[in-house]
Amino acid sequence: MPDKPDADRELVHRAKQGEYAAFEELVSRHERRIYNLAVRIVGKVHDAEEVVQQTFLSVIEHLDTFREEARFSTWLTRIGTNHALALLRKRSRRQTLPLSEDRSNDDYGDVPRPQYIAEWRETPEEVASNREVRRLLDEALAEIDEKYRLVFVLRDIEGLSTKETAEALEISVSNVKVRLLRARLMLRERLTLVLGDEATRVMPGHHHE
Repeated sequence: MPDKPDADRELVHRAKQGEYAAFEELVSRHERRIYNLAVRIVGKVHDAEEVVQQTFLSVIEHLDTFREEARFSTWLTRIGTNHALALLRKRSRRQTLPLSEDRSNDDYGDVPRPQYIAEWRETPEEVASNREVRRLLDEALAEIDEKYRLVFVLRDIEGLSTKETAEALEISVSNVKVRLLRARLMLRERLTLVLGDEATRVMPGHHHE
């Protein structure tokens, strides 16, 4: 049985030839992932559903231009990200610098200092496969500032490169790196409150001997 990328490639070939059933299968394979991406970016279920619809409409319109040098899933993620960010910008036009460069705040001298430090009771692999932890991660993402959430979602969840993330958000590579560091620290502290082993807790300013 072919792996998912190979299966996607075959479906893309058939869809390009006008086989609508093949396109429907591509939608079925990837709809949930694009919906999850959209929810994490735009934060509202109704808006996320609109992003999914716009994403697959764009796929229908531009599938013949997909050169297959990258995986279909990667191409689809970029389209979904662009639609989600476009909707977010439209919603945020009344706000000041919602997604753009913010040089006054993005520097390494203002990195948040964790207040709760402890070893996690689960390994990173167990954390990644734990549905409850993924739910907690989504809740924690919803609590942090939008500019940090977006970088974390694109870079660490969707796997875009630092450069691709910078281009998508229209900020510098250095801003991506700083925002990602902040996001990771903030999210790790929030999750540590739930996953941390109290017996290994280190108070701020103290270290293990």
